[in-house]
Amino acid sequence: MSNPPPSSPIRQFASDTYAGMCPEAVAAFQEANRGHVTAYGDDWWTTRATVLLRDLFETDCEVFFVSTGTAANALALAALCQSYQSVLCHADAHIQTDECGAPEYAARGIKLIPLPGEQGKLEPEIVRRAATGQRDVHSHKPGVLSLSLTSEAGTVYGVEEMRALGEVARETGLQVHVDGARFANALATRRVSPAALTWQAGVDVLCFGGAKNGLAVGDAIVFFNRDVAHEFAYRRKQAGHLLAKMRYVAAPWVALLESGAWLRNAEHANEMASQLERELRAFAGLDLVYPVQANAVFVRIPPKWVEGLHQRGWHFYSIAGAERLMCSWDTEAADIDAFVKDLRAVAVTD
Repeated sequence: MSNPPPSSPIRQFASDTYAGMCPEAVAAFQEANRGHVTAYGDDWWTTRATVLLRDLFETDCEVFFVSTGTAANALALAALCQSYQSVLCHADAHIQTDECGAPEYAARGIKLIPLPGEQGKLEPEIVRRAATGQRDVHSHKPGVLSLSLTSEAGTVYGVEEMRALGEVARETGLQVHVDGARFANALATRRVSPAALTWQAGVDVLCFGGAKNGLAVGDAIVFFNRDVAHEFAYRRKQAGHLLAKMRYVAAPWVALLESGAWLRNAEHANEMASQLERELRAFAGLDLVYPVQANAVFVRIPPKWVEGLHQRGWHFYSIAGAERLMCSWDTEAADIDAFVKDLRAVAVTD
């Protein structure tokens, strides 16, 4: 049997999912591995994680853990929607572009309605027009507004923006779902309470991501509207996301929430992105596309430079006409220095 390939000798900027588990999560995983523990989420770790999330959001929310962010979004939207309803979302939303129709599959008939918006964000009037533009029974009935925190452009809604969108949703009969794959990064930017960006702004359900913030696997679906969570346990089980050994998902959540690492990790990733942005602004010929508000830097780099960086072992994605550089909980200043050094080298040889 051949040996597995080694991990990359350098930290990459392709995605924050490239990073491994943070030390707090690893320690909790090992602690949860001791002895026998009750299965299917009926364990101390899962109970403790649920209590900690209720404390974090300052409300008696319902919490369900699932394996992936895609599952979280799909199952949450299925709980919010009737089969004949539609979900209004940004045209670049992850549920629209990167989840292989999982929401439509889980909800058996719903339709995603992509809407335009500058810098990855939706505006109230655009949502209002889409929500009130249904013709009649021959078209899907708008039922849900889905927002991303942070957005696919790396931007972050402020509290007032969220409240304005929440008000429009209530006026037009929409429930509000938040894809919070990088929710911690959004909070690290806005420096407000988790409650202020969620249920206090009219959010019904949050899919709180952990895999991009130091966990190996497992997202928390947080129902602020407890009515929506009615019989959700059956939906999760039917979809295959009631894990027998749920403690391995819940224990790292406990560690991050108790230690505060969930926010420190995000703050660090955001700061590294800001540092990378400052370095890139010093280059002539580069164009920063969006404001850097979380842990993503979108920059237009000449194609020859991109090719040269790839040849030097750097991995990053081309998205929406720009290169997306993601920083992670474990990104170090030395990683940025190494990237900038290679960028200078390929720029000189062009």
